Order: sequence, then structure tokens, then C-alpha cells
Amino acid sequence: MGWKNQTTISEFLLLGLFEGSEHQQLFFWLFLFMYLVTVIGNLLIIMAVVSNTQLHTPMYFFLANLSFADINFISTTVPKMLVNIQIQNNSISYSNCLTQLYFFIMFGTVDEFLLATMAYDRYVAICHPLHYAIVMSPQLCFLLISITWVVNVLHSLLHTLLMNELVFCAKNEIPHFFCDLNPLLKLSCSNTFINELMILTVGGLAGLTPFFCVIISYVYIVLAILRIPSAKGKQKAFSTCSSHLSVVSLFFGTVFGVYYSPSSNHSAYSDTIASVMYTVVTPMLNPFIYTLRNRDMKAALGRLF
Repeated sequence: MGWKNQTTISEFLLLGLFEGSEHQQLFFWLFLFMYLVTVIGNLLIIMAVVSNTQLHTPMYFFLANLSFADINFISTTVPKMLVNIQIQNNSISYSNCLTQLYFFIMFGTVDEFLLATMAYDRYVAICHPLHYAIVMSPQLCFLLISITWVVNVLHSLLHTLLMNELVFCAKNEIPHFFCDLNPLLKLSCSNTFINELMILTVGGLAGLTPFFCVIISYVYIVLAILRIPSAKGKQKAFSTCSSHLSVVSLFFGTVFGVYYSPSSNHSAYSDTIASVMYTVVTPMLNPFIYTLRNRDMKAALGRLF
């Protein structure tokens, strides 16, 4: 059945970050700047990894995939918001809304899986350095990336198809700057129990599995670092993980706050602010976090320019 046959409305209204704000143009230029920085920064990482054979290692292979996912992740939401601000028209068609929802969920969960994969890569590098080349073989890296994309394509499709089964009657104002699960569920005039159950179970499994992989990896990493006799060696080992750990904390912290806390605790304002953190801020910071303290990446960017 077609999307429009499932609903009595044909479009939604995205109210943006702050409804009726006098500073819409300020938000436009701010988010345009953040979007361009994110796209350019992540493209440079991909180009540096592809063009430099010294970076053809598992760590940079996963980093290039993360940059690709981040570009698509932010491009799913921010360009539409910028267009809406400029043309002063906040409408989005029902089919486009579900399309945006599909790609938003897909690239968001791909980010989670890639962060978990990168944590496992750091675990092998620090805890089993002599076996790193054997364990992190090209076959395993390709398998991990394939699982990441296939699982999350299906995971996103599940939530989108379930959303398509809901009925939306009259109210069509979404207090958000993109079509997200929670705001759409609140607008539906049909029973959303199955949708919320799938968010907590399947969505929870998709989010908690990579999260626990990160936690377990870092438990072993910390134990291995504590066994290093020299203080300089410990500091060097911690520095290789600090960037990844800061991104993981920011990303998973805000995601769990939005999707895995009780719906009674949600407010449009708090959800919007948290969403900005992991949809815009984190993808923008990733190129800086992963390159400024990485000599190989800085050298590769220098040669690229």
C-alpha cells in the first residue's frame, strides 16, 4: 500500500529548532557553517585515507567509513532545515518525511556500529599488538563493515514500515527540525504500542549491542594499560583512545537520552537540543578529534594539499 493511503494528511510542518524565533537567519548561517565544515572535513579524511597507502590499515578504513556515514547522517536533516528557513516554508510531504526518517535511523545506527568496531580495533591493537595484523585481517574488516551496513539497512526499514502503518489524523506540526521517531509517534492518532515496543527491543538491541561492545573493549584496554610499567607508556596508550572515547561518550549519551528513556521524560525542547548534539555537533567534531592529534593523518592531509 502507498504511503499516502495510510494517512488522512499529505504533509507535516517542521517547526524547526525554536518555533517563532527572531534569530532564524542566525541559525541559518550557524548551521550552514557547521554543515560545510562537517562535509569538507569528513571528505578530506576520506580522500587522505584513499590516496595514502600508509593509511590503508583497519583503523583508517573504519575511520573513512565513519566519515562517509557522518556526511550522509548530517545531510539527511540539515539541508532540509536550511531550505525551510530560507523559503519560510516548513512543510515536508508525508513520503519525504518517512524517507528522511529511514535514512536518519540507518546512518545513525551505522555510526553506533562503526564506533563499536573502532573500539574493538583499539582493543586488539593495545591488548594483542603482536597478533594485530592476523586478527584484523582484510577479510574480517570487510565482514564487520558488511554486517554494519546490512543490519542497519534492515533495522531502519523495520521502524519505517511500522511508522507507515500508523494513522495521522489532523495535527501535523512536528516540534523538531526533522522527522524523528518520537515526535511522529506523538502525532499519531492510532495505537503506537508496537512501534514503542520495537524501539525499546529491536532499537534497544541495535543501540545497546555496540554500546556494550565499546564498554567491554575499554575495560580490557584499561586493564592492559594499567599493566604498562612506565608512565610515559601509559600516557601514550591512553592518548590513542582518548579521541574515540570522547566521541563515544557524546554520541551514545545523547542518543540514549532521546530514545531509551521513558517517553514521559521527553520534552520537545530537550529532545531537540540532544538531537542537535549527535546529528550536527558530533559529526562536525569527528574530523578534528581524529586528525589534530594524529601525526599520520596530518601528514597525509599535508601531502594531499
